[in-house]
Amino acid sequence: MIKVLITGANGLLGQKLVEKLKDYPNYQVFATGKGKSRLPENWKLDYQWLAMDITDGQQVLDVFEQVRPDFLIHTAAMTNVDECETSKEACHHSNVEAVENLVQACKIRGTHFIHISTDFIFNGEDGPYTEEADPAPLNYYGLTKLESEKLVQDSKIKWAIARTVLVYGLATDMSRSNIILWVKKSLEEGKPIQVVNDQWRTPTLAEDLADGCILIMEKGATGIFNISGKDFLTPYDMAVMTAEYFGLDKSLIKEVDSNIFRQPAKRPLKTGFIIEKAKRELGYSPKSFMDGIGILSKQIKLADL
Repeated sequence: MIKVLITGANGLLGQKLVEKLKDYPNYQVFATGKGKSRLPENWKLDYQWLAMDITDGQQVLDVFEQVRPDFLIHTAAMTNVDECETSKEACHHSNVEAVENLVQACKIRGTHFIHISTDFIFNGEDGPYTEEADPAPLNYYGLTKLESEKLVQDSKIKWAIARTVLVYGLATDMSRSNIILWVKKSLEEGKPIQVVNDQWRTPTLAEDLADGCILIMEKGATGIFNISGKDFLTPYDMAVMTAEYFGLDKSLIKEVDSNIFRQPAKRPLKTGFIIEKAKRELGYSPKSFMDGIGILSKQIKLADL
């Protein structure tokens, strides 16, 4: 039985991983997070929950001693980009020092570390990017994620880094929205919305990112992999496609450029990823953005949102 330890299991990606790994009987899943599990009650037989604060080095070592995992999938991070800019100490604690704790534990146990990273390690001047592109973060969040990547790469443990972009999806007991839910709700209420047309991304369905992480495990792959969606879109494009899918009034969507929004953290304009390496080496095959909307639509109906 292969043991896999997941950090941030209450989050969007963490939940999708636990849900998908239920279909893999060769994996024993240990889900972790701060405090109690917020995963659905009917999943309890499929994983073991362990409270683990990744910023507490001793607690991390204790959990690794108890579980002795073959794989770690590290999904936990401080990801609110503006909050990272205004609370740098907390951001560094969560995104860098916590990774040091996990690297140390993996070193002791011989655990294969799968680390989730971001397109925000790039400045957005010449996206979409390959795995070999030179990072140059514009904001503190991106800086900490790049620093944590380097910690993993320099660690002499077995590692893989899955870089991703603008992850969207629906999870249990989560307050965070996403662009599809926000556009749908706003237009259904007849509210006009302003959406930027000068930022480019390859938005990623959370289920696809989970599949990418599982493929890395299945193949015991090492190195950096771009795991994102395949469609290169602006948020305005995404909003229009959402309106079209749900048959809502597109005239309520106003195109604006990002300069009108005053935000503490700078955003790169043109990121997104080229995913040929993940397709070729892992067999990764993400959904289109329109198919992703369809999947979310079914989940919204089931959740009665």
